[in-house]
Amino acid sequence: MRETRSAVHVSFDGVEYEGYAGESVLQCARRNGVTVPSLCFLEGLSVWGGCRICVVEIAEDHRLRPACATQIAADMEVKVETPRLRAYRKAILELLFAEGNHVCAVCVSNGKCELQDMAVLCGMDHVRYDYQSPLREIDASHPKYVFDPNRCILCTRCVRVCDEIEGAHVWDIGFRGEEAHLVTEMNKPWGESLSCTWCGKCVAVCPTGSLAYEGRAIGEMEHDPAMIQRLAVARNRGEWLYPGEEQ
Repeated sequence: MRETRSAVHVSFDGVEYEGYAGESVLQCARRNGVTVPSLCFLEGLSVWGGCRICVVEIAEDHRLRPACATQIAADMEVKVETPRLRAYRKAILELLFAEGNHVCAVCVSNGKCELQDMAVLCGMDHVRYDYQSPLREIDASHPKYVFDPNRCILCTRCVRVCDEIEGAHVWDIGFRGEEAHLVTEMNKPWGESLSCTWCGKCVAVCPTGSLAYEGRAIGEMEHDPAMIQRLAVARNRGEWLYPGEEQ
């Protein structure tokens, strides 16, 4: 017998909706058709809460809270769209563009990039910060895939999907601060990895052009993060029921 979640009332920007115990603010919002921008969150993977794009304002709390890592509560009042939140999200996106080498015109994911889409959604049309222009070497050692760290935003989707869904844990984040970057097997070239299964899940969930198939030209790379959702749902089917669903 599957466990049924109890319902609670929660409001987004003054409109009341029905939420369920155990849901995060982000999950509740999306299920009810309320748009909350996010980059690192992916349904089916553990919560990272690192991109901070999904922050919201909650009544009687002066802090901005990540919607993906904040559980709903009865009668919670959430603000998703305010001048403060818009300014904060734009600043975060500008910093992401400034600290990497995101030249959309020559990117394999141009037109199919979540970072690009998020900039449009949040109204970010220029960068006020100095570009860091780091020297990051592309890893094309794998026979099937390419890793371009210049376009990586350290969302850790690839780390989590490789560990939690595939069970290989090829990827991780090495070093600190501005030196932090993705590494494979204690900083080996990807092509020398003995634990990589060539499954392509890391490529499927990448929100930018950082992970791509070998030989893809500008604008040709398409990712499929929904595939991981389907796998995770299939694995956990029967864990929860919403009121009204079949037993």
